[in-house]
Amino acid sequence: MDNKKDLRCLSLSYTQTDAQTSALRLVLTLFPDWEHAEGPVEFIRFKDGITNTLLKAIKRRPGYTEEQIDQESVLLRAYGKGTDVLIDRERETASHLLLAKSNLAPPLLARFQNGLIYRYIRGQVCTAEDLTQEQIWRGVARRLAEWHALLPIGSAENESATAGVDGAATLLTPSSTKCLPSQETINAITPGKVHPNVWTVMQKWILALPTADDAEKERQATLQKELEQTVEDLANVPNLGNDGLIFSHCDLLSGNVIVHPRSPNKPSGAIETVSFIDYEYATPAPAAFDLANHFSEWGGFECKYDNLPNRSTRHAFITEYIATYAKHAKLPTGTDLSSYSRRLSTEVDLYRGVPGLYWGVWALIQATISQIDFDYASYAEVRLQEYWDWRGEVDGSRRRDGREIPLRERRWAQE
Repeated sequence: MDNKKDLRCLSLSYTQTDAQTSALRLVLTLFPDWEHAEGPVEFIRFKDGITNTLLKAIKRRPGYTEEQIDQESVLLRAYGKGTDVLIDRERETASHLLLAKSNLAPPLLARFQNGLIYRYIRGQVCTAEDLTQEQIWRGVARRLAEWHALLPIGSAENESATAGVDGAATLLTPSSTKCLPSQETINAITPGKVHPNVWTVMQKWILALPTADDAEKERQATLQKELEQTVEDLANVPNLGNDGLIFSHCDLLSGNVIVHPRSPNKPSGAIETVSFIDYEYATPAPAAFDLANHFSEWGGFECKYDNLPNRSTRHAFITEYIATYAKHAKLPTGTDLSSYSRRLSTEVDLYRGVPGLYWGVWALIQATISQIDFDYASYAEVRLQEYWDWRGEVDGSRRRDGREIPLRERRWAQE
């Protein structure tokens, strides 16, 4: 299935209040034979994410091995309430179809009113600690390079509708009547570049922040100023891809990395094969952003900065990445890959604070709209502080004020 018009759409919803019944109704509508064939339908709830509900639907047929059961199992992902203000669901669907066409995502089977159903990928979901293991991070480097080298940045964007952007109501507070601004206003942050991109996504989020009182208005104005400064500093730095942009995952946390089952003859310590899931934030972005964002996720939701990769590990990761990128992008024979690696390592260092701004603004919005039991407000402050700490190093204000180097910046600078 290559485009959205061929994708099956189910006029049903998943509801938290009636989770089992609504989930069963969805999978039986998609697979009517599951209802009468031998064996129960079971659901396993995954709890790794903090935005959506993710269920694995299993048809436990008598006599089937676990591998055979997994081969026909599916994942049902229901969107978190209010997340349309953060995520373009049309673009997400187009991205998933594009990835599946390139064998970089499981087949997308259906959409329903508040989610997607797609094939299950066998394997082990990573933890943040797993990402620090060399055989896994080298596998991540290879897979991410494949994404960046093979996927055209225009295809998913051309198919994507602008639902929830061009004036559609997405209210962040019960008392607010503010709608999101036009796409033209959002795109103005990066004139001349492919839209949407990671910068226009951040622009959309900042413009969607609540402004019910003076403090909120001041916060929005401050973040807008910082975004504009960051775009001026970084958006035109030479990078891989088309005009410095490649098709990026933009949410490569541990729970979105799946380690494939090992074959019996695979030697111990060999580089693992991995796949990525959850493409709701996928959009054109600098490769350096996608890499810096992934490195940030080595600390997990707890932001354990001591777990972040040091300079030598980052460079080894990027060297592995560039070797795979060169193969898939068909760089000319004789290309100086070590020069590519050194340059990209420098660019990733430049971008190290941007994920803090990205996820900090995201968490401010989630703190207003989400019903998930997670302290988004505190998480926003932690992530935004990462940005401020980076900015303090970039503009020299930390040195001028005689302040101590923050832990995250200290870890990033370690050899």
